[in-house]
Amino acid sequence: MDDAGLQNSAILLLSVGEEEAAQVMRHLSPKEVQRIGTAMSQLAGVTRDRIEDVLLRFEVESERHTSLGMDTDGYLRAVLTRALGDDRAAFLLDRILQGGESSGIESLKWMDAASVAELLGSEHPQIIASVLVHLERDQASEVLAELQERTRNDVLLRIATLDSIQPTALRELNDVLEKLLSGGAPVRKRPLGGVRTAAEIMNFMNASVETAVLDAVREHDADLAQQIMDEMFVFENLLDLDDRSIQALLREVQSESLIVALRGAPESLRDKIFRNMSQRAAEMLRDDLEAKGPVRVSEVEAEQKEILKIVRRMAEEGTVAIGGKADNAYV
Repeated sequence: MDDAGLQNSAILLLSVGEEEAAQVMRHLSPKEVQRIGTAMSQLAGVTRDRIEDVLLRFEVESERHTSLGMDTDGYLRAVLTRALGDDRAAFLLDRILQGGESSGIESLKWMDAASVAELLGSEHPQIIASVLVHLERDQASEVLAELQERTRNDVLLRIATLDSIQPTALRELNDVLEKLLSGGAPVRKRPLGGVRTAAEIMNFMNASVETAVLDAVREHDADLAQQIMDEMFVFENLLDLDDRSIQALLREVQSESLIVALRGAPESLRDKIFRNMSQRAAEMLRDDLEAKGPVRVSEVEAEQKEILKIVRRMAEEGTVAIGGKADNAYV
């Protein structure tokens, strides 16, 4: 979701009432709640026209909800408490409105990468690996990027060779993070790590970190490094998508993002993109690419990563097939 989308969502949730907003937030991920919650807390000076425009987009009657002249912190506190319960809401509000701390794997999902890395940085790499496989892949990647290079490389290697979490390891995590599991139910061995998990985390790393980590793994085990690379999905792999998948992807990608991303793409990939657009749209994209001034490599990589996130989401939804087979539609 881009900045405009976040702000629109924040305006909508501030307009529809606490109970309705809470119902919406119950269906969001920790990261989505934190991003929208932060946007809500930062709203100021919203005009009536802007509110009406947002409400009309979501087909809500503008006349019923027009006043945002309220205590947004108090409103946000009430909404998050209804949606998430007292403990999670208190932790997230502390993250948004400053201060506070919590613990446990679930709580880590609500923390920023730097805080997680600070919490885990002094732990044994095997402990860090066991924790990171419980997190969303993009969050785990961000945490790895915050670690010292030697630790980062060691942790990624351990993730790639981890195939399950033993009950004894879970108890150790419980001691380290104060609470990983709750209740007295028997702990079962769970498949969490492995080559694919390592590759999925690597997909979210920037190019320089990705290369350094792969080189370190290659020094330890060249075959393992190759297995990870085989599982990874990079921007050039869009060439492997069929035409229907490319067309579906283009409907999800903003034109400005595509223009920047294609600056670093091979000609063969550009041609494939052009072939799956209308003649007029392809001509306009070519003109925009030619007219675009110099772009930093980091900006190109960032936009390519954003597009790959869309591909991953669509693959999980089954609307994009990787390798031409729907049952292998993962990245």
